[in-house]
Amino acid sequence: MGGSSAVKRCGLTEQIIFVIAIASGTACSICSKVMMQMHGEGIGGDTEIFGKPIFQTFGMFVGMLFGMVMHYVVILFKIPFPGYVHGDNNDKTSIAANGATYGAISSAEEGDALLKNKDAEKATKQLSKDVPGWMYFFLAIPSLFDLIATALCMMGLVYLDVSVYILLRGSGIIFIALMKQYALGDRLYTFQWVGVCWNVFSVILVGMTAVLNSQDESRSVTPAQSILGVVLVMAGAFVQALQFVFEEKVMHMEDTPAPPLLLVGMEGVWGTVLCLLVVYPIAYMLPGDDHGSYEDPFNTWYMFLHNTPIQWSFVVYFVTIFSYNLFAILVTYMLNSVWHGILDNFRPVTVWVTDLLIFYVFVKGNGDFGEPWTQYSWIQVGGMFILLYGTAVYNAPNPGCVKMDGSWYAFGINLQKEYDALEEEMKQAEADDEWAQRAKEFKERRESSFII
Repeated sequence: MGGSSAVKRCGLTEQIIFVIAIASGTACSICSKVMMQMHGEGIGGDTEIFGKPIFQTFGMFVGMLFGMVMHYVVILFKIPFPGYVHGDNNDKTSIAANGATYGAISSAEEGDALLKNKDAEKATKQLSKDVPGWMYFFLAIPSLFDLIATALCMMGLVYLDVSVYILLRGSGIIFIALMKQYALGDRLYTFQWVGVCWNVFSVILVGMTAVLNSQDESRSVTPAQSILGVVLVMAGAFVQALQFVFEEKVMHMEDTPAPPLLLVGMEGVWGTVLCLLVVYPIAYMLPGDDHGSYEDPFNTWYMFLHNTPIQWSFVVYFVTIFSYNLFAILVTYMLNSVWHGILDNFRPVTVWVTDLLIFYVFVKGNGDFGEPWTQYSWIQVGGMFILLYGTAVYNAPNPGCVKMDGSWYAFGINLQKEYDALEEEMKQAEADDEWAQRAKEFKERRESSFII
């Protein structure tokens, strides 16, 4: 059956993780733009702007390195964490990790209740195995995706307002949906494609806003630079979609799934190595405005050491980027890669509101930070609401979403038969789970009678 894998229910645990991911993602996006607008003394003695996209990409990977520390801490102290099983395969005080159950099990009875189906038992046995050595090298692939995607997005952010930047990254769900349909084999429903189409429309509106705003003479970027920024961010969103889908696949492999913290940590390891040995040398050799280079690492390091506000901004960025990557990975693990794309679609609201508050409340329009309201902001508002509407359509029939049931807010489109079929499929899956649990209990009773 197709489609069921494309839609998952979001319980309380998943909702909490989702909200934390939004909060940390908002903080890291704002901090990223603030750092790019800060000034400090350069290596030549002059005051320069700290527009360093490669440095921020490098900082992101260094922050993700702590995933490895957490990975080994969770294993050493047997801390309950999604994606990890502690103890022997026959130890029912271990952790059941599947798409629906998380947490420590305190008794054998509770273990029986949580291991509800054969998929959960299979996941428990898989995750109890040691991670094979080749997996550490295999995880260089999502790290490479992350490196390219982040670098492209950071380069695009230089020419865009952070609210436009974050809205454009919402195009990632379009690419994810296409890849899940044609790469992972998860058949999407018609109502999900309707949601994707609305997202395409929202991206067009937001891109128009960026170009129109750049025509203002008070802006430091030209329309051509704004177009370049839009293209770079959308290219980054495409590559990041590849990353999200790959991460979902590698965390749910049949034989050796990668635990979430290991995935975050190894992406940090490989990303740091690639930045130091490949990206920075290339950025240094490429011609540009940073003392003759696209980005001069020596000038970056000098500015960082001689400017305390930049240092504190980097500390905040360091913490929030790690938090966001960790909780976003958990969103992918506990739900799926489309939910990761949905997460990126909800962030624009919080990011834009925060940026407006910075400009009008904290710096009162007298500084370089934050974002002003312009005559074209209403177009951006429209794009944002369309993005949220498209996401709500895509995510049905979860609570709070929009069903295409022929009503006025569905524009007369009636796809109720699809929702009925989906709900019937979910009920059948629950019945299968219940039957598997009964078979398991029957088998255990037979085994115990032989032992007696």
